[in-house]
Amino acid sequence: MQTSTLILALLVLTAIAYQLGRARSLRVAGGPRGARKLHSLPAYYGLLTAIWCSLPALVVVLGWQALEDRIIAGQVVQSMGGGVQELAPGELSLVLNDVRNVVAGNVKPDAVAPEIATAALRWQRLDGLSRTSAAVLALCVALAGGWITLSRIKPTMRARNRVEQIVRVALMGCSLIAILTTIGIVLSVLYESLQFFRFVPVTEFIFGTQWSPQLAIRADQVGSSGAFGAVPLFAGTLLISFIAMAIAVPVGLFSAIYLAEYASRGFRAVTKPMLEVLAGIPTVVYGFFAALTVAPLLRGVGERLGLEVASESALAAGLVMGIMIIPFVSSLADDMITAVPQSMRDGSYGLGATRSETIRKVVLPAALPGIVGGVLLAVSRAIGETMIVVMAAGLSANLTANPLEAVTTVTVQIVTLLVGDQEFDSPKTLAAFALGLVLFLVTLLLNVIALKVVRRYREQYE
Repeated sequence: MQTSTLILALLVLTAIAYQLGRARSLRVAGGPRGARKLHSLPAYYGLLTAIWCSLPALVVVLGWQALEDRIIAGQVVQSMGGGVQELAPGELSLVLNDVRNVVAGNVKPDAVAPEIATAALRWQRLDGLSRTSAAVLALCVALAGGWITLSRIKPTMRARNRVEQIVRVALMGCSLIAILTTIGIVLSVLYESLQFFRFVPVTEFIFGTQWSPQLAIRADQVGSSGAFGAVPLFAGTLLISFIAMAIAVPVGLFSAIYLAEYASRGFRAVTKPMLEVLAGIPTVVYGFFAALTVAPLLRGVGERLGLEVASESALAAGLVMGIMIIPFVSSLADDMITAVPQSMRDGSYGLGATRSETIRKVVLPAALPGIVGGVLLAVSRAIGETMIVVMAAGLSANLTANPLEAVTTVTVQIVTLLVGDQEFDSPKTLAAFALGLVLFLVTLLLNVIALKVVRRYREQYE
């Protein structure tokens, strides 16, 4: 039985268990009129029955799926003889990969060795047996769980408390997964970064002005020894982000003020969705627009003015990125401005203030925490953008403050470093984790600043 079919069958059993649990609670209470005798509503008894019908069966299916491939692979290796069992782990992995390709139909059995084809047939038989066994076991567990819960339903059963306890544990588990995932990401990045700093000193990485991470792959190959000074990457990231924010923040904030305070309802109903459409455009489209339209336009204008503009420049990437980020600033600022109580505006008008004075001295300070949050979200979006920079700003790690020259950013270099045939434990590959650690620390610093701003002004205006 396919996994999708098994899940569908479990969903049907769960729905049936809910109805049976609900009907059972009413029956033990003496009918619908005796529902007041029940500790909980009949729906809670149905939910409790459905949970104990589906949850154990789902655990069985997930556990079986996690162990199935490893067990089948072990049985297949044993059937192939001692010669295969004595292979090195890498060679054994290649053999099993050939078997999996035959099983999946990617390779015909006639195109591989006879022992591989025989192992593929055994794999298919074991896989079919495994799927059947998993389906039978999961359905039996579901039926047993539902039947046991049904047999224990009584008017005094605290069904609501048990359901709420299960939901509480599930929510706690989801929160724990999120926390552990975050901790795991931080620890993995930190560990690989420490491995990188064993090859490259921290001072050279933070303060070095030359970035050329190319290394010789083999001992007999002529190649660069590598230079890992990340200052050009930091400078390029800050330059492009500054240009983008110089476009996005004023345009986004002023558009939000106009839509919230001056525009009519009809104009706002049409303009706000149109503005937010920009947030749904894929970044690769912005990249094509920057590379094919904005960059040549800037180069042409620069030639007319006697300026030398590179074919890939920080200005082109920053302008297009700023256009992309406008909806983030505008939408959040608009929501924060409209959330300011009307009573604060009326009080300002009552004191004789004009509309512009009310906006500047009352509305904007009251909405400042939300506006700062939107701006920091936009900054994080600008720092993490990759596609536009690759297509419009290039890959050259130049240490310059001239927006007309080609630069690169941290995220672009992370992608570049992790693509290729370099060994994973080489300084070139590990440098990507060091750059990721820097981005993490920068994001953390921005969040701390945002929290301080929000707390300060929230206490002042609430």
